[in-house]
Amino acid sequence: MSTAPDKTQKLGRVVLWIALALLVAAPFIGLYPVFMMKALCYAIFACAFNLLLGYTGLLSFGHAAYLGAAAYTTGYLVRSVGLSPELGIIAGTLIAALCGLVIGLIAIRRQGIYFAMVTLAMAQMIYFVFLQAPFTGGEDGLQGVPRGNLFGLFSLANDTVLYYVVLAVFVAVFLFIIRIVHSPYGQVLKAIRENEPRAVSLGYDVDRYKLLAFVLSTAIAGLAGSLKTLVLGFATLNDAHWSISGEVILMTLLGGLGTFAGPVIGAFTIIGLQDFLSDRVGSWINVIIGVIFVVCVVAFRKGMVGELQAWRQRKRAG
Repeated sequence: MSTAPDKTQKLGRVVLWIALALLVAAPFIGLYPVFMMKALCYAIFACAFNLLLGYTGLLSFGHAAYLGAAAYTTGYLVRSVGLSPELGIIAGTLIAALCGLVIGLIAIRRQGIYFAMVTLAMAQMIYFVFLQAPFTGGEDGLQGVPRGNLFGLFSLANDTVLYYVVLAVFVAVFLFIIRIVHSPYGQVLKAIRENEPRAVSLGYDVDRYKLLAFVLSTAIAGLAGSLKTLVLGFATLNDAHWSISGEVILMTLLGGLGTFAGPVIGAFTIIGLQDFLSDRVGSWINVIIGVIFVVCVVAFRKGMVGELQAWRQRKRAG
């Protein structure tokens, strides 16, 4: 006879398959491909952040720096150097990972608020470099980034073709993170999150595990930034601004910290609200998002997916 956890897992798989089917059918049911691609890029970004905070317990206030570093790298190489889009994406991801390695070596030995402040300070330094560097276009950003041809075969100028490329990358990242979390390495990350001194006493090199998690998170965040540049055709200073680091925290908390689907739901919710309300309320959208953040922290501390899981557990216990 099936146990309650088995039923929950089966239900979760069914929901994921339904969500995937909706994403595959999105261009044919009237959903704007560019909006969906932008939301998927931010979903990848939120999943990357969740890997760091939700499963490792490290709060970074500067994750936008890696999104922006990859966005500028891909935009410059594709537009000015003439690289193909796949090579531009790989280069952007590697640059983000390299930035994460350098900053991680500096920050990883700090804990709590000190770790968060170091990541924020380093991210602001990177933002200043982007502002002053000649190849970034300064406040104007990199405009007119061509999408090119994927592997020289598929033209990404077609929104539908590019949408399915972005969707394929998103699914690959989602499955990759699930595999990491369920691996022995992921179990060690959870142990570090729950009780770092105990993990040290068991003989684990905690700093090495945290550094690898940090680099993986920054690389995936860079992948999101590279894809976003190809989708929108530009990279700007806003990609590396500290407010984007705040938004990804909100996306993760709103959807559910430490859950697989939570960051995705949170990203689609925030991007959807911004897209729907920006023309209607103007700059007040920031106030609305701030109110949502406060309500989430006060009333829904586990996020939408986390609260649903807690409700199901209470129901089974009752």
